[in-house]
Amino acid sequence: MSERRLPAIDVVRGAVMVLMAIDHVRVYSGVPAGGPSPAVFFTRWITHFCAPAFVFLAGTSAFLYGRRHDDLPRFLLVRGAWLVLLELTVLRFFWTFNFDYAHYMLAGVIWVIGWCMILMAGLTNLPIRAVGIFGVLVIALHNAAGPFLVGLAGNQESATAWIWKILYAGFLAGPVGGRLMVLYSIVPWIGVMAAGYAFGPVMALEPAKRRRVCLQLGLGATALFAVLRALDVYGDPRPWGRAGLLAFLNTTKYPASLSFLLMTLGPTIAAIPLAERARGALARGLAVFGRVPFFFYLLHIPLIHLLALVVSAIRLGAVSPWLFENHPMGQPPPPEGYTWSLPTLYLVWAIAVAILYVPCRRFAELKERGTAPWLRYV
Repeated sequence: MSERRLPAIDVVRGAVMVLMAIDHVRVYSGVPAGGPSPAVFFTRWITHFCAPAFVFLAGTSAFLYGRRHDDLPRFLLVRGAWLVLLELTVLRFFWTFNFDYAHYMLAGVIWVIGWCMILMAGLTNLPIRAVGIFGVLVIALHNAAGPFLVGLAGNQESATAWIWKILYAGFLAGPVGGRLMVLYSIVPWIGVMAAGYAFGPVMALEPAKRRRVCLQLGLGATALFAVLRALDVYGDPRPWGRAGLLAFLNTTKYPASLSFLLMTLGPTIAAIPLAERARGALARGLAVFGRVPFFFYLLHIPLIHLLALVVSAIRLGAVSPWLFENHPMGQPPPPEGYTWSLPTLYLVWAIAVAILYVPCRRFAELKERGTAPWLRYV
């Protein structure tokens, strides 16, 4: 592995990529996104850490890239546009295995990372302290403006409602133009990426100080989450009402509330010192995935979708037409008798991760020794 890489980032990023695959298997399993059963709830909840960590560490990686290259704004602009294009074309097909582009388009996590990179191309011209302040303010204050912005997005008579849907409200205010489902709105994720960029200098500190600062920031954010949820006064439009642990942890993801981001980013940052000390086969395997996160993402959706077709053929004797609906947000409920058990869901997940290891390792080796410019964008 190149000395320029920080193994801890690769391990953490690899871990969240593997966890992310659980939720994407769940999409095709028919298992609901959460529910009263603790097993179903935590199957979904554990994957909540993925998008915040992915976006935050994308910002950190941008900072580290900028230390080694002088073309950071151009790189972010080009890569961001490339990600948006792939989300709306190739990835949309991988999710659905159909060509119904006229009625369903998905603006998912790759879409929002792309747009945030495009915006970061401009923000990186500012002092890093200003970028960090901007990011923290967006994360901390967006819930205060949320009801007003959702109202603007839901105003069907307004010619600019689509802007507010893309900027903040997402699918809460319905599709854009009747077909674009904005799952991840730009706010607050641009704040998360900006905060991750400003976190970059922390990762450049000497190891002992870096571990200390990561623990302080991570545990502090986690504690603030607990306080905000206990007080029940700000940070999430869905108060938990002291109804129990599951309700306490059931924070709002769309758009991501302050409580949701503190709950997920706090432990992620606190885990970095543990990742630095991680050794053994598991750590090495996670680092392989973390070195090529977008390559993993490109492969894992069609692979999981194909595995779902196989499971359907084995369990039902035929491939269910439901698997060709507009997943993951535009599909109808699964047909009666289709839904998998949780053991089946986790078995398919384990098989998918195992299959992906070799191609990801090979591509990581190619990136390590390759000099072709296109390798930087995958």
